[in-house]
Amino acid sequence: MMAFVLIALIAGAASALMFASIISGALISLVLFYLAPLPLMVAAIGWGPLCASLGGIAAAIGLGALFGLPYCIAFAVTVALPAWWLGHLVLLSRPAEHVAPDASTEPPAELEWYPVGRILLWLAGFATLTTIAALLTLGTDAETILGTLRRGLMRLLRATDPQTSGEASQFVDALVRIAPAGATIIAMMTLTLNLWLSAKVTATSGRLRRPWPDMMTAELPPMTLVALCIALAFCFTSGLLAIVAQITAAALMMGYALTGFAVLHTLTLALKSRTFWLGSTYVVVVVFGWPVIAMVILGLADAVFGFRERFLRSRQPPPLPTP
Repeated sequence: MMAFVLIALIAGAASALMFASIISGALISLVLFYLAPLPLMVAAIGWGPLCASLGGIAAAIGLGALFGLPYCIAFAVTVALPAWWLGHLVLLSRPAEHVAPDASTEPPAELEWYPVGRILLWLAGFATLTTIAALLTLGTDAETILGTLRRGLMRLLRATDPQTSGEASQFVDALVRIAPAGATIIAMMTLTLNLWLSAKVTATSGRLRRPWPDMMTAELPPMTLVALCIALAFCFTSGLLAIVAQITAAALMMGYALTGFAVLHTLTLALKSRTFWLGSTYVVVVVFGWPVIAMVILGLADAVFGFRERFLRSRQPPPLPTP
């Protein structure tokens, strides 16, 4: 029990230090800030969600005592809560037969683990929540939020170039409009990276209590497409509702981008130069960024037309002839 509590406190302390490092203003602190959920996620997957919850509560209280209540709330919402809940979902399972085991029968041979696609949906939800919470610290209406963002960007731009022109001001206005979606994309990708890294760490150490999932089968629930259409429709409204819709749409699109990569991995199974094409795709997306739109389109197309299902069905051997 003491070892369990010690691991929880160490994970919480590491996450809190990485989260608070942003105060220093150093460039490396930005990397540490985005990786802050990693220790708690490792604790959640390797030692159970209770370990992550104990570490998260201790870390939030410590940050609140040192830096004030806003840091406590920010850490709890953006780091501790996602780490605890995502770790819980990774370990969530049920009997594959969907029947409760009876004492008089043998236990089920296989377990059905929580689907990767639904975990992606939760990642999008947490990215949306954390981005909205961050923007609400700037104001409670769209004009205040966008105005605060614009003043901050202009101040940063003038610090680097005092002779700021009108064209730069127009550039800042355009940047402010896409800033909520950009922040959501960063939050979505960093949460996904943290969860993948934590699962890899626990698998390497032998603490992962579930088989490694087949990422090529990851797909979002069907109603996600309906939610995306609704969010896109509300993007054309005004005020705070449009900002929230923009954030939600960006998070769901990134979810479809990740399923698009899963589709790409499936459709290239028959290629001899598969490693080259996959590696080239990842390099192009990471270096340029905007080609991820192609992955979003591929993920959406698979959700509508079922490319993976058709491809895998075509690769199955023909049925044996009946006598």
